[in-house]
Amino acid sequence: MDIRYLGHSAFQFKVGERSILVDPFVKQNDKYDWHAENITDIFVTHGHADHVGDTIEIAREKGSTVSAVVELADYFAREGLTTNRVNFGSWLNYPWGRAIFVPAFHSNSLPDGGHAGQAAGIIFDIEGVRIYHAGDTALTSEMKLIKELYHPTIAMLPIGGHYTMDIGHAAVAAEWLGARTVIPMHYNTFPEIKADLETFYKLVNMNNTGCLILNPDEIPNQQQMQ
Repeated sequence: MDIRYLGHSAFQFKVGERSILVDPFVKQNDKYDWHAENITDIFVTHGHADHVGDTIEIAREKGSTVSAVVELADYFAREGLTTNRVNFGSWLNYPWGRAIFVPAFHSNSLPDGGHAGQAAGIIFDIEGVRIYHAGDTALTSEMKLIKELYHPTIAMLPIGGHYTMDIGHAAVAAEWLGARTVIPMHYNTFPEIKADLETFYKLVNMNNTGCLILNPDEIPNQQQMQ
């Protein structure tokens, strides 16, 4: 499996011939050509524009299935997309593995201002690797339960503050989650979420957790996770 960071909170997981996108706010990354990818699935954690991103355009061209919490999935269905309407509490099976949606502590609305249901994080189980994409969230004790139940290998955590956890709270989240590797996200895209990566790196490594800072301009095989 290749993991590629596309900027902000957007990631691509490449499993064989399939590509999976999470929160594909990707047009700002001119190094990423989604037209050239076989994008079979898109996951969206919540309805804010910087997470819905380019979902509609990509899914229309690629015929991707969009998995999202019911209210958000219904919005995508009204746009003519193929959707998987989900909620919390159960593993969901896919040809490449499985995923489960978990609560995130964050506001949520549709791009048109409507109700988007509950914001989510998502845990992926792919080729024996558990990846927790936290979406947008505050620090929450739910993360202790995620460690107990799911034992994530990799945790993708927002660190920009203002709208989500800041670096201090994200370092606590890393400790609570017990992941082998933490990847920071949701920082430096806007002035309000400017974050000190060096300080975060030091805080995380104090807890004997690896911090992997990915560059959105790098090619996928430079970011391969075992």
